[in-house]
Amino acid sequence: MSTPQRATEKVEDIEISLLLEGLYRVHGFDFRDYSRASIKRRILELLRAEKLETISAFQDKILHDNACLERFLLGVAVHATSMFRDPSFYLTFRKRVVPLLRTYPTVQIWIAGCSTGEEVYSLAILLEEERLYGKCRIYATDISQAVLRRARDGIFPLAAMRDYTTNYHQAGGAHEFSDYYTAQYDSVIFSSGLRKNVVFSEHNLATDGSFNEFQVILCRNVMIYFNRDLQARVHNLLYDSLSMFGVFGLGNKESLKFTPRAAFYEHLNEKDKLYRKVA
Repeated sequence: MSTPQRATEKVEDIEISLLLEGLYRVHGFDFRDYSRASIKRRILELLRAEKLETISAFQDKILHDNACLERFLLGVAVHATSMFRDPSFYLTFRKRVVPLLRTYPTVQIWIAGCSTGEEVYSLAILLEEERLYGKCRIYATDISQAVLRRARDGIFPLAAMRDYTTNYHQAGGAHEFSDYYTAQYDSVIFSSGLRKNVVFSEHNLATDGSFNEFQVILCRNVMIYFNRDLQARVHNLLYDSLSMFGVFGLGNKESLKFTPRAAFYEHLNEKDKLYRKVA
């Protein structure tokens, strides 16, 4: 690598640190412990989209322009998701977790990092089919108000429904997937009944604390973008928020190994990353 290139990258790294520190101090969004390689890549992509020359200029705009801040949050927070993503996870949830939930008079569920809501509606449909939804309350949280608005609206592309329908049936779906939505032009809107027991709320895993005790916590494909220190903090937060014998779900690329709470769970299904708190 040439000396000028190294100098440019050093300046960029300093600018990124200043941007993230300013974002935290002014707006309270803490990305300082996200994976640096991942956050840098996304910031540079957003910089080009904003047609700005320097990260310092981007920082100035983020700190003073709320619309730019929303675009930043949409771009930096990862929102790659789909309905019934990893169908075997939901199939295992039906077989192993649903019988446990039947033993509770009420069930509190936290979907941490809910993104645009695909996981929320997937779980609501599953619980409805298992005749459990009526006694459940789902808390769906994310760092971005913009994605929470999308999740609350329950509107998704019609073009995605073919893949979602396949996922639904592979996940043990008992009905026609189209029973749950109404098509309108190139979009679909999901039944409002699927939202009646859902609370959508802003929550930052990097800075905010626990707000309830839950029988189920799903935090799937979120922590892979955090550095090890932040992963440890979030694992402790989620553990402290989970009731004894509660169920914890991770994404298929994540693991409890080498986390501070690994010894306090038993596997319900290691392949599908579902665990039960036992200590």
